[in-house]
Amino acid sequence: NCSKRALNLAISLAKNKDITISGINVLKIPMVYTNKIKKQAKIFSEIIIDDASETAKRNEIPFKTRIISNGYAGKEIVQYAEKNKFDLIIMGSRGPHPIAEMFLGSIANYVVTKSKIPVMIVK
Repeated sequence: NCSKRALNLAISLAKNKDITISGINVLKIPMVYTNKIKKQAKIFSEIIIDDASETAKRNEIPFKTRIISNGYAGKEIVQYAEKNKFDLIIMGSRGPHPIAEMFLGSIANYVVTKSKIPVMIVK
């Protein structure tokens, strides 16, 4: 998927450089969901971040993780990147719902539009 390709690009750019990659997963769970579904969503989110962390570790790239609960992903990514003084945001062009995101994913579009930090979108 696009996120894995974005991670692989970030790793290739970070090799042999003093660069740390930050993996961010924003988890928005509607209040109407049961606690069981919320727990499963959090576990799935942790699996995604752990997989990314392991990929970076295998490539000897420092990797920070952050799971943010209950926020709009685009806004949370921009705020986190600006607060932590990122040099570049690399992200996939689409999330898991391509039908709802016709050309450029709504989250990626938000980040490109609102971020003061350069953004690289990976298809």
